[in-house]
Amino acid sequence: MYKVLEKAFENSPGKRKVAEAMLRYGLRVDEKGRLFCAEIELSPAKMARALGVDRRVVIETGRSIANDDKLYGIFSQLLPTAFLGKVADKLGFESIEIRAEPHQKGIVAKVSALVADSGIGIRQIVADDPDIYPEPKLTLILEKKLDGATINRLRKIDAIQEIVIR
Repeated sequence: MYKVLEKAFENSPGKRKVAEAMLRYGLRVDEKGRLFCAEIELSPAKMARALGVDRRVVIETGRSIANDDKLYGIFSQLLPTAFLGKVADKLGFESIEIRAEPHQKGIVAKVSALVADSGIGIRQIVADDPDIYPEPKLTLILEKKLDGATINRLRKIDAIQEIVIR
């Protein structure tokens, strides 16, 4: 997790768990400490149940964030994003997951260039942040299937450890 958040929640594992979930799902906080998914207010009790914490921990986390200028500056601006990875095939697209050395620079650029060179359009790219996700991956939603030659070129990129086509 990011250093600023680690420090803010170092003494409260429950609050840290709530803050991590908020980052992962793009949940924001308003000035009163209420939690939202875009403009939809979330129930602290239901969020608490989903995360395995007491609802008061969710409420306290929201209030703590709202009362801290640095944290509020982060959490008041978060937005959820529609991730097409699990529905790509239903939309007529192909989904490719790439696991690679997460701190290696240039992976997205190299992968994008190879896909573009093959003449295939990219509809969505989602790169998991290694500070939030324990097993980050790069997911590409492509307009059509990659040919074998392009897949082989992708496999030759040094930092890539695994390619899964869905």
